[in-house]
Amino acid sequence: MIAHVDAGKTTLAEQLLYHTNSIRERGRVDHKDAYLDSHEIERARGITVFADQAFMSYKDAAYYLIDTPGHVDFSPEMERAVQAMDYAVVVVSAVEGVQGHTETVWQLLHKHRIPTFFFINKTDRVGADAERVLEDIRLQLTPDACLITGNFANGEVGEELRESMAERDEGLLEAFLAGTEDRSFWLEALQEMIRGYRLFPCAYGSALQDVGVVELLEQLHHLTTTDYHEHEQAPFGGRVYKIRHDANGVRLTYVKALSGVLRVRDELVYLMGEERICEKATRLLRVSGSKSQAVDQVAAGDLFAVVGLTGAETGQGVGSSSDKLDYEMVPTLTSKVEFADTLNVKDVLKAFQLLTAEDPSLNVIWEESLQEIHIHVMGLIQLEVLQQVVKDRFQLDVVFGKPDILYKETIGNPVKGYGHFEPLRHYAEVHLLLEPGERGSGIAFESVCHVNELSVGNQNLIKTHLFERDHHGLLTGMPLTDIRITLLKGAAHNEHTHGGDFREAAFRALRQGLEKAENLLLEPYYAYKIKVELDELGRVLSDIQRASGAFDPPQTTGTHAVVMGKVPVATFMDYSTELAAFTHGKGILHLAFAGYERCHNEHEVIESKGYRKDADPLYTSTSIFCAKGSGYSVPWDEAEAKMHLL
Repeated sequence: MIAHVDAGKTTLAEQLLYHTNSIRERGRVDHKDAYLDSHEIERARGITVFADQAFMSYKDAAYYLIDTPGHVDFSPEMERAVQAMDYAVVVVSAVEGVQGHTETVWQLLHKHRIPTFFFINKTDRVGADAERVLEDIRLQLTPDACLITGNFANGEVGEELRESMAERDEGLLEAFLAGTEDRSFWLEALQEMIRGYRLFPCAYGSALQDVGVVELLEQLHHLTTTDYHEHEQAPFGGRVYKIRHDANGVRLTYVKALSGVLRVRDELVYLMGEERICEKATRLLRVSGSKSQAVDQVAAGDLFAVVGLTGAETGQGVGSSSDKLDYEMVPTLTSKVEFADTLNVKDVLKAFQLLTAEDPSLNVIWEESLQEIHIHVMGLIQLEVLQQVVKDRFQLDVVFGKPDILYKETIGNPVKGYGHFEPLRHYAEVHLLLEPGERGSGIAFESVCHVNELSVGNQNLIKTHLFERDHHGLLTGMPLTDIRITLLKGAAHNEHTHGGDFREAAFRALRQGLEKAENLLLEPYYAYKIKVELDELGRVLSDIQRASGAFDPPQTTGTHAVVMGKVPVATFMDYSTELAAFTHGKGILHLAFAGYERCHNEHEVIESKGYRKDADPLYTSTSIFCAKGSGYSVPWDEAEAKMHLL
């Protein structure tokens, strides 16, 4: 279940659990007793922070219900949950209608092709208009949203719904006009259209007043179908969608079973980088809310937690599913973790490393030279929640520095980089070609070095070292990205080369190449969509230009205008408050991360960062050569001429 914050998603989840006898009493968010908002911090704040699940059964069918966060700061948690779903229910307020985050979650569901139901909630409130919201859904999300309330009951597809189906399928149009097909034909056709992402049922009611909830449950029961039973005889395969740790610190790896059967003590295989890991499932747990039950086995379609996997990450396939999914909800801010000198830095770092295992988007970084911990975050609310989580779970008092934009660096032209590392009894030389990569491609590596010149093992060692950590750019010391690295040549010594020598030579080669390159500073951008009344359009366009953004020609109707384009996160991250003020809460703003582009105020940022490339202890562009039994340094601009390889 997915929604914009405060649309009533958790209340609807409570009603579904109550009507399936999964809970005895219906909790409420405002009463701080919701079953799926079981964490103290969720009850205190009245929002869903963690994607928790519940098991429920209805008319001999088993369901897993996942209640996802609605606040944009916890979008990565919601995205990880989406990839475990067979179907989604998007909850939309009958008063506010389609809001900014509603569009974000819809785009995510659309990308992963998750069959979706809409539930227009809060029809009991003053100002509610289900018909208007249905039109909003059709206009802003999908024209294939079809009203199901009043058009479907007891497995019977009503006349109006049949007509909507016939409009979208020639075969169904013929059946509709002939009037010869029976009830089961139309039910199966509707199931197929929903599963095939061709039609999106839309119901309405009030979760708080328990209106339309049982009807929604019936609709879900009749119209959601899966084929997991056909895959139970296949080898076990699954996908990790969540990592948690219990009160004793035991790692729980949450897996969606995609095929086969897994039993306690069975072995599970997964990849860590290019390494194949094989570990035993020592315990299997069915988790529902804050409760868990040990089970002997799980089968295709089940959501479960497994104890025994030590390194599998979210998105990782296990068993016969060996691929790994990427996530697009990416933090654009970075913040420093601040704590008292009386705390042991190792304890604080260990706590945050545990948290980053659960939420990889945190990307906890230990800055050795500064003796500082830095994290990546979505926004201020996330930092407030993190502060409380660290206090509750680890009894550590921390605060966070003011969030700053997470800049990145790249290059604008191809260059060759040379690195040599030869202090006494050590030897390695590496030649790299650095080329600009496509935006969003990260760091890519290939080798054209001949095996007669450098063994495959040593070539792989160079690759491993290059990917073992983020690399710093020269302008601000921010992470390097969007670069293709090609290993051209390399040399080792039969006696004196050690593994660490190639790390030193490769890092020096990379840095030496950067010294010669055109270095570019990148900043994160939003793709935005703003809907305002027509007389407010001029103000919006002026604001976008002031924020160094760009916009497409506005789309206008008789009363409203929609503007779309791209704008730097740095200049637009607080615009929602400003928009709400001058539109009196009626303006709609949808923001989605749109990748990195050239920084709009590069010189200003570089100056404010004050990064000194020659004082970075992790990196040097200077090569080390040996003469008369001792090593000596050669600066980057003289090193190429002294390389041993031509």
